[in-house]
Amino acid sequence: MAEIYHQPLLELVFQAATVHRSGFFDAQEVQQSTLLSIKTGGCGENCGYCSQSQSFKTAVKPTPMMKVDEVLDAARRAKEAGSTRFCMGTAWRGVGQKNSFQHILTMVKEVSAMGMETCCTLGLLNAEQAKELKNAGLTAYNHNLDTSPEHYPNIVSTRTYADRLETLANVREAGISVCCGGILGIAETEEDRIGLLHTLATLPEHPESVPINALVPIEGTPLGDRQIKMGKGVTWRDMLRSIATARIVMPQSMVRLSAGRMEFSQEAQAMMFLCGANSIFTGDKLLTTANPKFSEDAAMFEVLGLKGKKPFTGPTAHLRPEGLAEEDLAQPVGPAPMAPLMGESNGSGPREVAF
Repeated sequence: MAEIYHQPLLELVFQAATVHRSGFFDAQEVQQSTLLSIKTGGCGENCGYCSQSQSFKTAVKPTPMMKVDEVLDAARRAKEAGSTRFCMGTAWRGVGQKNSFQHILTMVKEVSAMGMETCCTLGLLNAEQAKELKNAGLTAYNHNLDTSPEHYPNIVSTRTYADRLETLANVREAGISVCCGGILGIAETEEDRIGLLHTLATLPEHPESVPINALVPIEGTPLGDRQIKMGKGVTWRDMLRSIATARIVMPQSMVRLSAGRMEFSQEAQAMMFLCGANSIFTGDKLLTTANPKFSEDAAMFEVLGLKGKKPFTGPTAHLRPEGLAEEDLAQPVGPAPMAPLMGESNGSGPREVAF
């Protein structure tokens, strides 16, 4: 793994681009996903990068969970704008015994009926809860490992790496596709980045989706304050090495260019697509952070000759709901401007998050 990661950069990019064109994917296709925070702030975890933790004083204030109709309206508008996957996130340690879990099951069922892939990130999940989400029609569950096992205790102390792996096992056992990746810029070393990729690549099965996030520092969070003080963040070269290595060692996984994308030029993003990134989040906001506008992504797709990816193709083809007609599936189009999703702000706001 280290030998792959530390190759001369252009040689690494060439190898990853070759793998990306080896037949598993159409290299011109990039999935457009929309991520909505349906319950923001007040999280009991103490992840050092997160503005939603109740352990830190940030500009993010706890809000009640969104109503089902509000979420479904946001999903419809995301579909109209060309998104083929709709992701719902909550600032929770885990589902636990929350009554609102039943509302989430309804959201999943209704969004799935719209012909979109559905994804949730709700924190820790037990086996029974995973089965309930599967029965509701959930396509994917996001649960990031964040970093290497060795560095993880430096990032969060309210849960363990083993807790994360147990949730991933519950998701896999339920028949839901796994979305699992990490974050660059959280005081890790290059060895930690390699360790994360090694852990992902040696799971019993590769995750169907591997998000690669770049920390967007939030004032008031320990890791955000550290990066702000240093005045140095994740570089495009850091992202390129991690994305390219992920593509080589997990050739059939979607590699998601996730949080922090605004920090990189269109040219840098083009290199990331070239070497294997084939999914982005579209829309003006990513949970609590700024994200490129739909119009900006539409222009980039046109310049680079990219096209949207249809839902339930590639790694998620076998998860297409029975009875869902072809004409009912969400149709990928070039990202187009749309109003902010419910609960979002047009202001710059705090910028943080990983998915």
